[in-house]
Amino acid sequence: MKVAVVGHVEWIEFVRVEHVPAPGEILHAHEVWAEAAGGGAVAAVQLARLAGGSTLFTAVGDDELGGRVAPALAEYGVRVHAALRQEPQRRGFTYLDASGERTITIIGERLGPRRSDDLPWDELKDADGVYFVSGDPAAVRAAREARILVATARSLGALREARVELDALVRSRNDEAESYKPGDLDPPPRLEVATVGHLGGSYAAAGAAATHYQAAPVPSPVQDTYGAGDSFAAGLTYGLAEGLSVGEAIALAARTGADALARRGAHGA
Repeated sequence: MKVAVVGHVEWIEFVRVEHVPAPGEILHAHEVWAEAAGGGAVAAVQLARLAGGSTLFTAVGDDELGGRVAPALAEYGVRVHAALRQEPQRRGFTYLDASGERTITIIGERLGPRRSDDLPWDELKDADGVYFVSGDPAAVRAAREARILVATARSLGALREARVELDALVRSRNDEAESYKPGDLDPPPRLEVATVGHLGGSYAAAGAAATHYQAAPVPSPVQDTYGAGDSFAAGLTYGLAEGLSVGEAIALAARTGADALARRGAHGA
């Protein structure tokens, strides 16, 4: 099984606190660590867990943090193809409170890959499944060379301009940045999936009525909610690439999303 992700990486510093500080408040952190995270990295690591390895097409900054991305993700079985940008690596700061909720501050512009980057894009022609997180419209078209292409509604602008048919579009119904309505994409995706956290979500083939699905049980106490959505999308990508039915692929995605809730931070480091 050959699987890949096209998307960005953020170097995230995680800080576990009792609650997000109020204006002017001073808090002491219970725990602090940092990881190569962000949508592209989270999905690539999840796909590597499922398939025994994955590839990430991305872009990184030309600083010390950018140089740490590929070695850090290689520890999880992710092979990184990264274009170098003449700017700092995008990074972020994430509070994790006592309930496991994450509150994120991002610093810097998203460094998505471009088709014009000198990356081995032809590899995607042999991929069984690709999850598109971010990049330019030409990168979407390169990703469409894969047998199965799943994308997040976060990149609706690039998807709209690319004008390719997606096997599935995934979005969070609770996130305004991932809003989607029929007609936003031409051609429409073959499958639209809307997640609603612990309430499960729904999925619908183009032109068909929506079917509700249940959230999977979390296998151990919740650590935090970081990366659950992209882990879900990675599970869906793998399931569809594996040839599972839509219902089976959704069930697998729900399990991978639940598993992410039981992991610390982006990858359970």
